[in-house]
Amino acid sequence: MSIRRGDRSSDPAPGGGLVAAVVDDPAAAEAVADRLAEVPGVATATPGGTARDGGSAIVLGTIEAAAESEDVAADAVEAFADDDGVAVGGGAVAGLQIGEQVGEDLARAEMMAFPVLLLLSLLIFGGRAALLPLVVGITTVLGTFLALAGVNQVYGLSVFALNLVIGLGLGLAIDYTLFLLTRYREELDRQGPTYDALATTMATAGRTVAYSAATVAVALVTLTVFPLGFLKSMGLAGAVVAVVAAVASLVISPALFALWGAKLARRRRTSSDARWYRLSHAVMRRPGTVAAVTAVVMIALAAPALRAEWTPVDATAVPKDLSARIVSDTLAEQYDGAGSTPVTVVVATDDAAQADTLATEAAALPGVEEATAATQLDASTWQVDLTVAGDAAGDDAQRVVVDVRDIADGIGADALVAGPAAEFVDQQDAIGDSLPLAVGLLVLLTLLVLWLMTGSVVLPVKAVVMNVLTVGVSLGALTWVYQDGRFTGLLGYTPNGGIEPTDFLVAAALVFALSTDYGVFLLGRIKEARESGLGEREAVATGLSRTGSVVTAAAILLAVAIGAFSTSEISFIQQIGVATAVGVLVDAFVVRSLLVPALMGLLGKWNWWAPMWLRRVHDRIGLSEGPRPVSAVEPAGPELARTP
Repeated sequence: MSIRRGDRSSDPAPGGGLVAAVVDDPAAAEAVADRLAEVPGVATATPGGTARDGGSAIVLGTIEAAAESEDVAADAVEAFADDDGVAVGGGAVAGLQIGEQVGEDLARAEMMAFPVLLLLSLLIFGGRAALLPLVVGITTVLGTFLALAGVNQVYGLSVFALNLVIGLGLGLAIDYTLFLLTRYREELDRQGPTYDALATTMATAGRTVAYSAATVAVALVTLTVFPLGFLKSMGLAGAVVAVVAAVASLVISPALFALWGAKLARRRRTSSDARWYRLSHAVMRRPGTVAAVTAVVMIALAAPALRAEWTPVDATAVPKDLSARIVSDTLAEQYDGAGSTPVTVVVATDDAAQADTLATEAAALPGVEEATAATQLDASTWQVDLTVAGDAAGDDAQRVVVDVRDIADGIGADALVAGPAAEFVDQQDAIGDSLPLAVGLLVLLTLLVLWLMTGSVVLPVKAVVMNVLTVGVSLGALTWVYQDGRFTGLLGYTPNGGIEPTDFLVAAALVFALSTDYGVFLLGRIKEARESGLGEREAVATGLSRTGSVVTAAAILLAVAIGAFSTSEISFIQQIGVATAVGVLVDAFVVRSLLVPALMGLLGKWNWWAPMWLRRVHDRIGLSEGPRPVSAVEPAGPELARTP
């Protein structure tokens, strides 16, 4: 399918969308400008100055408004592909090369992740059952691509959504098939390879998978509230892949269960569930202490997220060996324009005096290093070019954008402000305006789905609070690593002093969704154990014993699938992978193991509280699984331990 590229890039250099660095023969700048001007879609190309040491020169090119910048950038790079003395960069080329690099990184990540996932699947699933996640995973990815091809006809999707489809698709497929297989193996032990074993599996684990997919989908779809192409694409792709993964799992898994039957039974048992059972009871003996200590540690780990600084995607996201990065580094090291940001003002007016007034007042703003007079483009359009000290994320550049808009409003001029600083300001405004609605929907929809599943109002609220802690830890890790510039050699990125804000939002939504996902697995088994007649603490211990190994194994596999993003040479793709991997591992090994049983032990029967009127509404909706035979859920003490 045709997918848009380049919606994450900003112009990494002063001037137009194309910048050619003439590194061998500065005197050839005029000839290079002539060659660049001949590229289809290039409006103008002019020499832009010589380096401080006189060793190189640059040529600035602008792209026609009606032209496709990606195509023009590709043609410009191709025009100088055989000339080692000229490197072509600029914002358009950076966007092109980032998109191409993402494709290469995706292929490399797949080649690295698949063998690891296959090996882990063999160890965790065992025997022919290891084929389950492979079949469901491939079906999920291909099915999602097919669905998104239709979406792409209506709304052009970002190329970066492909990473999410493959990583999340494989991860959820593994999660869901592992959970279904675990329950089917339990039912094989209890009922044998019968239809009843399959029916019980689908009525319990199958229903939980459906709830899980709903929680993931509603969490990610809230990203579409933001009016930014990257976030909308990630939200749409994430919601679609969650639904497709659930459908594929619920269709393919029972078919293979029926086909293979007793051949899926685990031949070797361990005391894994007994260890989880004992851990749960140990936690619930001192629930207040465990909950307090765990929460304090998680808050401390989340604290770095509070000092996050926002930075746009700039040339530091481009690998050092690509021409856009070479040009950007050359400008930063050798040209007087380095460390400055272009701000372009277009004024629609028939009054030349009004355009001149705006140009004069804008030139006097603090931080403006250079300014042109108002240049008439046509009978009613004028252009003013400003050069502002600092980069696009700096205070000076952002303040100038705001001040110029205020000047235009003050004199009654119809003016538009463009450039990387203006893009960054507008991005922040768009996020800030939409964030309350997105967060509100995320919380409301999550509470609704969990209420439909449990009938409780306490458990959904508690789940949201725990998810927030997990998200905080993952974002704290993101800030501690990428903003502070740690592990640059290992991860192969160039720090730029902050975090790209849309990365922050995507990582937060992913971690929140997957934390709810694992919470649904655990709550489903606890609810079932409780409804079978077990006491409150015994139900918690039994639920944890039945899901502890499943959730930790699933988290490891999903961390590998999505964590493969960290091998990308594009830093903002790395950030999503690292944050998500940290989040799912913390949730599985800390939250589900310690915080959940501690809080449920503290609250006891109040975990399941809901107002009577709301309880009646829940009963009328008819989403309860109905009573289960007591023998279907046995206390998971050491003497009854079975492998989940």
